[in-house]
Amino acid sequence: MPKLPIFRLRSSEPPTLPDLQYHGITLALSDLQLGVDNLRYDVCLSPRITADLRFHLARYICRFGEVEALFEMDVPTAGQNKFIAAAQGPAKLRQPGPADLKTLLVSIHLAILNRAKAEGNPSIDLLGRLAVLKFIRTEVQAQFGRILEQCRMKLKSLEGVRQVKMMQTQELVSSFQVRKKIILRRAGQEVFRLLREIEKETLARTRRSLLGELPADCYRLFLNPLILSEDGRDDYLCAEHYYMFGNFDKDADRFPNLRQFALHFLRELGYGEAIDDEHLEQALNVPENAATLVGAGNGEDLTQEDRSRKDRLDIWSHLLQREGILAHVVASYEAVPLLAEYAPRVNPQQIKNALISREEAERVEKIIAESRLHPDRLFAAVGRVASCRGSERGRFAARLLHDLFCYHRDLRGLEAVSTGFDSINLVTDGKVRELSTLNGMLYEFLPPEEQKAAEDRVNHHVILKADVRDSSRLTRSLMEKGMNAASYFSLNFYDPVNKLLAKYGATKVFLEGDAIIVALLEREGEAMLGVGRTCVLAWEIVSLLREYNELLERSGLPPMEVGLGIAYQDAPPLYLMDGEHRIMISDAINESDRLSSCSKRVRKKLAPDAGVFQVYSVQIGGSGNNASENAGADTAAEEMRLNYNVGGICLSEAAFHKLQQEISLTPWAADPTESGFNGPWVDEQGEFFVGTVPIANGVFRKIAIRKNRIAQVDVRDLSILYWNDRYYYEVCANPAVYAALPGEKSASAKK
Repeated sequence: MPKLPIFRLRSSEPPTLPDLQYHGITLALSDLQLGVDNLRYDVCLSPRITADLRFHLARYICRFGEVEALFEMDVPTAGQNKFIAAAQGPAKLRQPGPADLKTLLVSIHLAILNRAKAEGNPSIDLLGRLAVLKFIRTEVQAQFGRILEQCRMKLKSLEGVRQVKMMQTQELVSSFQVRKKIILRRAGQEVFRLLREIEKETLARTRRSLLGELPADCYRLFLNPLILSEDGRDDYLCAEHYYMFGNFDKDADRFPNLRQFALHFLRELGYGEAIDDEHLEQALNVPENAATLVGAGNGEDLTQEDRSRKDRLDIWSHLLQREGILAHVVASYEAVPLLAEYAPRVNPQQIKNALISREEAERVEKIIAESRLHPDRLFAAVGRVASCRGSERGRFAARLLHDLFCYHRDLRGLEAVSTGFDSINLVTDGKVRELSTLNGMLYEFLPPEEQKAAEDRVNHHVILKADVRDSSRLTRSLMEKGMNAASYFSLNFYDPVNKLLAKYGATKVFLEGDAIIVALLEREGEAMLGVGRTCVLAWEIVSLLREYNELLERSGLPPMEVGLGIAYQDAPPLYLMDGEHRIMISDAINESDRLSSCSKRVRKKLAPDAGVFQVYSVQIGGSGNNASENAGADTAAEEMRLNYNVGGICLSEAAFHKLQQEISLTPWAADPTESGFNGPWVDEQGEFFVGTVPIANGVFRKIAIRKNRIAQVDVRDLSILYWNDRYYYEVCANPAVYAALPGEKSASAKK
C-alpha cells in the first residue's frame, strides 16, 4: 500500500484522543470431558427433535426454492417421489405449522440449560448451543442436496410423457440449482430469526434464573447475523446488516482493503504507537469506537468534542476520497433499496457498479428492460450518487466506519463459533454413542418427555403442607349458622388447591380434615427446580385464598386462614403398601408439619405487631442474657420452638439451601423505614433474597425470601432475651413486600 499523507487537526495543539475499547473475541469451553476420539466433545441431540428440525429445514428450502408445486404434481408412477419422504420418515405425516419450529428450538435449548444447571457448568450450555447450530448448518446443506435429487427424479419421471410440462420442470430445477446460495441464506435467516426471538423471550431469563449473571460476550456470538452463513461473505446479508463490500480484486472497497484503511486511520490518529497491530485490530471489534471517533456525521458543532470528531471524520473522508473509495461507498448504500426490485435478476454488485459507471449502467438497463421492470428507481439512484457532496458524503463515511466495525466484530465472532464447531462431534452412530455413554463422555440433550429410562428414578423430593388455622372453631361457627362445613372446606380450599397442582407437577400425598399435603418429586434428568416451584405453588395458594376470603367476607361467611410449610429431603421418599394404595413415608412430611404450625400463645402475643411478615419463630428459654446459658441439643431446641404462621410460608433450612442451588438469589437490602418492615420481632440483622423461578416456557415468577434469626424469649411473657445463632426462612407472600422491591417501587413511582 502506498504511503498515505498525514492530515493534521486544525488546533495548534492536538486535542486528547478519546479512549477506545479493545475486545478480543473468543469462545472458551472449560471443565468438559473429551469424547472417544480424545479430540472433540461427543454430543447427542434428541433424535425426535433433530428429525423434526430436518422436516422444517426441508420445508423452508422447498418454499424459498419455489419447488413445492413440483412435489404436488401427479406422476405416472404411483407412490414415487413423495415430499422429501426419504429424508423425513414419520415426521412428514404430522405436517406441523411454522410455530412448531419455534417450540422445538425452545424445547432443545431448555434441555441444554437444564443439563448445564444439573452439572453446575455453564460451558455445557455453550456446548449445547454450538451443537444445535452445527446441526442446522450441516443439515440445511444436506437437505438441499436431497431435495435437488428428488427434483431430478421428478423430472426423469416426466420424460416422454408431458413434453411441455417436462420443459417447465427442467427450467424450475435448473433455477433451483443455480439459486442455491440465495435459498440457503433465506432458510438460514428464518431459523436465525426464531433463535433470536427465543433468546429474547425465554432463554436469557431462564439462563439468568438458573445460572445467574454470566458474561454476555459469549452469548452475543449466538445473535450474530452471519452465524448461519457459510463464510460471512454474502451480498444480501451485508447489504441488510452492514455494508455491501466489493467482491472482485479490482474493487477498491473489498473488506480486506477497508480493514487496512481503518487500521491506517487509527495509526494516523496516534493509536498504534504503544500497541502492536494485533491489539490495535481489537478496536475494530467494538462498534461504539466508531461513534466515539467520528460520530454520525450529522454536522453538530456544539462542543469541543463535536469539533474534534468532525476533524477526525474529515481525515477519514479524505482518506477514502484519495483512494477512490468514497464513490463506491455512496453507491453501495444507495444500491440497497434497489435490491428488492431488481435482484436477483440483476446481481447486487452490478447494481452498485451501475450507479457509478455509465458502461455498467447500460448493461443493467438492458437486463431490466428484458425483465420488463421499470428503470426509474435506478436512474434516480444514479442521480443521487452523482450529486452527493460535502456533508452528505461525510455522513456516508461515518456510517461506513460504524458498519465496518460491526462486520469486523461479527466476522471474528463467526470465526470463533466455527472453531467451536470443529471441537464438536455430533454422534449419530449407535456404537459410538454406546461407547461414549459407557465411558461417561457423552453430552446428551433430551427434553424431559424423552428421558423415559430415568422416569422412575426419583433423586429428591419436596413436601408442602397447607394447614387451616383454628379449623375446629371455624367448623363450629359454620354449624351454628346451619351451614355445611364439609362443602365449605371443599369449595374454598381443596378444590382451588387441586386445580393448581397439575400446573407445577405436584401430587397429593394425603388429605387431613383441615390440611392438604402435596409432594414435588425431582427425577433424574429433569430441571431440578423442586423447591423453587413449590415456593411459587405455595405463593399462589396464599394469593388464591386471599381472593376467596374477600368473596367470603362480602357474603357474610367467615374467612379461612392457613399456614404453609415447605421441607426438602435430599433423597427419594419411601413407600409402604396398604393393599393397592401407596403410602409415602418421609421425614420431610413431619418437618413440613412443624413449619406450618402456629402457636396460639405466640399468635396472641404477636398478632398486633406482625407487620407485613407472616412467619416468625421463637425459642423458649430462661432469663439469661447469652446463648451459652440456654445451649442444648438441636432436638431439644426443636421441642421448645414455637412458630407464628398466619397466611405465611415457612421454608426449612435445607429447602433454602437447595433453592440457592436451583436459581440465582440476589441479596436485597430492604428499607427498614418501609411500613411494617420493622418491629420488635424483626431481626435488624435479617437478610432478604430475591430470585426468579421459571415456571413454563416464557413464564417466570419473582419470589422474595426473608432470613431471620430465631428469638430466644422469656417463658413468662415471651419477651425477647436475645437472638440466637439459628435461623428460620419465610417465603414472603404479602403483596406489600413485593411492592417495595426496587424495580416494582420505581415502576409504581412512574405510574
